[in-house]
Amino acid sequence: MRTLAVVVLSWNGAELTLDTLRSLAACHVPESWRLHTLVVDNASTDGSPQRVREEFPGVELLVLAENRRFAGGNNAGIERALYAGADAVMLLNNDVVADPQLLEKLLAALEEQPQAGAVAPLIYFAPPSDRIWYGGGRCRPWLAHSSHRGLREPDHGQYRSIEDTGYLTGCCLLATAEAWRKVGFLDERYFIYAEDADWCLRARAAGYRLLFVPTARLWHRVSASSGGAKGGGVPSAWKVYQRLRANLTLWARHTHGLARLTWLPALLAQQAAYAAWLLARGHVAAALAVPRALVDAAAKRDPAGVRL
Repeated sequence: MRTLAVVVLSWNGAELTLDTLRSLAACHVPESWRLHTLVVDNASTDGSPQRVREEFPGVELLVLAENRRFAGGNNAGIERALYAGADAVMLLNNDVVADPQLLEKLLAALEEQPQAGAVAPLIYFAPPSDRIWYGGGRCRPWLAHSSHRGLREPDHGQYRSIEDTGYLTGCCLLATAEAWRKVGFLDERYFIYAEDADWCLRARAAGYRLLFVPTARLWHRVSASSGGAKGGGVPSAWKVYQRLRANLTLWARHTHGLARLTWLPALLAQQAAYAAWLLARGHVAAALAVPRALVDAAAKRDPAGVRL
């Protein structure tokens, strides 16, 4: 009997976390696997740990004394799971709803593809919806570009085969224990964002395949836990700033050869076009976050203290 540990990172949003746990409890698990759910609470102040204990007494709860953000909180869960002997560890956002076949489809893909180190499902926007949020990941270091394939497309069957992909989203990322140990945990030097892309690039460099498994499905309440998006899908100034700061770090670390010469001009061109797009639609604060992020990165200012 092997163990799959699912690490659910929680920071406030008790109702979101409970909905996620309810859907996870309804998931089917292959007979040769045992499911162990671990909720890591990032120093919530809304009574989330108590709510989890009351409704899910069989779920392990790790309450952190401080908010260690996405990377640090998940790392605490990964470390606990591996120490307890987990054979695979999955990171799962606390603002998702899982299809009942999610786990068995992901585990089957891992078992059928021995070169794979990690897998991720097809992810839709919050239910009820057939609009795709993640249909695999594009990752082109020489262009300083990573993006979700199929973003906002309706699902009409365009993704149905298991395939290699550029990166997996940390919203739902299942990796073998061997991969976590060989590649290492998430890099806590990122304040927020890009930790998953960084891990995936390290995994690929270590020789692991990353698989997109579209028969496994998940629904995501995008930005519900972080509050990082405004209505209509336009990101807040804070989110624009933090994503750019994270991407500057990501591509500086993961480009080699000729890509060392192309990534920064490419990124600057993309961000100039994005800022112009935001301005044209009246999102002035979000547009101004782009040059501010570039100036602060050049000055090596800590993104943790930024208020926009």
